[in-house]
Amino acid sequence: MATMKIKKGDTVRVITGKDKDKEGKVLSVDKKNGKVVVEGINMVTKHSKPSAANQQGGIAQREAALDISNVMYVHKGKTTRIGFTEKDGKKVRVARSTGDIID
Repeated sequence: MATMKIKKGDTVRVITGKDKDKEGKVLSVDKKNGKVVVEGINMVTKHSKPSAANQQGGIAQREAALDISNVMYVHKGKTTRIGFTEKDGKKVRVARSTGDIID
């Protein structure tokens, strides 16, 4: 699979779906399935049975995974596509709209 353009810790904006135009920080990236989990986005209700670790059990809200194609990187308050370039022999991410190096 190609290199992932979104990484853990990036700020992204949802571009489609029920949470459209919401922003959040990427908590995890699943390269194999092309999914991301974003803080406070795509909240689902999870029911848990009482167990030794969780005596109470009950209903909890948590983030579910989104397809990576449904989010876009936010650079200086605006969404932008991400490209790659070589800087001092290293492959680095670049914001396509401004040409700024991201990392």
